Amino acid sequence: MRVSLEVNGCAEHVDDVWEGESLLYMLRERMGLPGSKNACEQGECGSCTVYLDGTPVCSCLVAAGQAQGRSVRTVEGLATRSAEDAAETLDPVQQAFVAAGAVQCGFCTPGLIVQAHDLIEHNPNPSDAEIREALAGNLCRCTGYEKILDAVRMAAERKEAAR
Repeated sequence: MRVSLEVNGCAEHVDDVWEGESLLYMLRERMGLPGSKNACEQGECGSCTVYLDGTPVCSCLVAAGQAQGRSVRTVEGLATRSAEDAAETLDPVQQAFVAAGAVQCGFCTPGLIVQAHDLIEHNPNPSDAEIREALAGNLCRCTGYEKILDAVRMAAERKEAAR
């Protein structure tokens, strides 16, 4: 089947999508967007989190066909490109994860960034408890979470200062 959707602001058409294929597989293998990671394939780890029509979802649990006519935003789509020189600018959440050292092996990072981005969009000044609650569905084996919490706090401060 053919799936037509918007991905990171661009109209896309993906052919030969098979019936049981996940959105995650389509994004990674068919569209060349490797940011979202394939870890548990059961919606337990959060490493495949993307926005679907503005709501964070585990893309491993969404059938590719369900994305027909919808909008998907991946971790790659959080960065912006300058029209003049095509330079890419990372989103403040992405920048904060790098600056705080919250990127270890990188497997959980894309999902954490998307989820943290959503949190800060809806709550520009989250408490530690609110950050923990928002990220509860994202598992990390490397960082011990403290640097991740630091990154989310830093991103919230930077976004608040930019407003």
